[in-house]
Amino acid sequence: MKQIPSSDLLKSLPKQFFAGLVKKVGEYIAEGHDVINLGQGNPDQPTPEHIVAKLQEAAANPLNHKYSPFQGHRYLKQAAADFYLREYGVRIDPDKEIAILFGGKAGLVEIPQCLLNPGDIILVPDPGYPDYLSGVALAKAEMVTMPLRAQNNFLPDYRELSAEILSEAKVMFLNYPNNPTGATATAEFFEETVKLASENNFCVVHDFAYGAIGFDGEKPVSFLQVEGAKEVGIEIYTLSKTYNMAGWRVGFAVGNESVISAVELLQDHLYVSLFGAVQEAAAEALTGPQECVKELNRLYERRRNVLIDGLHSLGWNVTAPKGSFFAWLKVPDGHSSEEFANILLDQAHIMVAPGIGFGEFGEGYVRVGLLETEKRLAEAVRRISRLGILKK
Repeated sequence: MKQIPSSDLLKSLPKQFFAGLVKKVGEYIAEGHDVINLGQGNPDQPTPEHIVAKLQEAAANPLNHKYSPFQGHRYLKQAAADFYLREYGVRIDPDKEIAILFGGKAGLVEIPQCLLNPGDIILVPDPGYPDYLSGVALAKAEMVTMPLRAQNNFLPDYRELSAEILSEAKVMFLNYPNNPTGATATAEFFEETVKLASENNFCVVHDFAYGAIGFDGEKPVSFLQVEGAKEVGIEIYTLSKTYNMAGWRVGFAVGNESVISAVELLQDHLYVSLFGAVQEAAAEALTGPQECVKELNRLYERRRNVLIDGLHSLGWNVTAPKGSFFAWLKVPDGHSSEEFANILLDQAHIMVAPGIGFGEFGEGYVRVGLLETEKRLAEAVRRISRLGILKK
């Protein structure tokens, strides 16, 4: 068949680092090996029953078989506003300060296209969620990375950004609880961020995908809880992790009215909004019973403890995550992140994500997902022990 060339824009998109790893895992599974997959971020629990029941009921309503309003049903925006008031004490105008998204990823990729012109500077955490780079490439923007280091609790040190870069920056991405490091942010850090953004006139985009997952009795802080946050930015929330609704593709952006308006304008040209039944189910998730969220958080904390305690028993001095469903593990001396990930896969049939896939400053780490049962996580620890590469 004749090969029709793709556009230069598509050719400019970043390559998917993990595609090769996923292929290799598939080959091992096809050969009959029992692979413990700790390398991906797909929630393993089902969506709570009351949310599924609402979808089933709403799917039978002929009104939902028509096109939804382009910018989403107001009842879902109201549900999101009610959610923010209940969970974070933040008042949101559902008519001006919320945009319904096709999942959080869509919003994160759209934002650079909404706010940046070719050559504009965007500040991006390193290590960070790889799909941030997709939006940067589509906007033809210039990326300046902010290193996240253990000695600064995986928060960017703003002193490392020159006055020139800060004055030219148009957007800053942040993400806490953080993927991949599992770090959390403090209100004081967000206050510093708001001050910096206000002084330098750039927009903060806080990716709050793991906002419901915090450990040791600490609830993650919303960026919008800080005074002045709505003046300088937005927060992107997804139902994927909080309610195990990853496949449902529903989230929302909240905050600065002008940014929300820009997102909705772009989406008007891309989509007719989410299936109405999904919107009804999403509203039920946000405003209905919340015990399922608390139980899910407890489940991830138990899994974290099984993994971290087990690795400590082997003499692997790793740090427990404070939030998210990821652990960020420093690799043993003498190995790169890819080398160590390959050892675990080839010799122990454990898949982890090498840190270099998340950026230059991810080197020296691997990311492990808490998305297997406690039994399987304990088995992973036993397999690592049998490798004999860790010293007590």
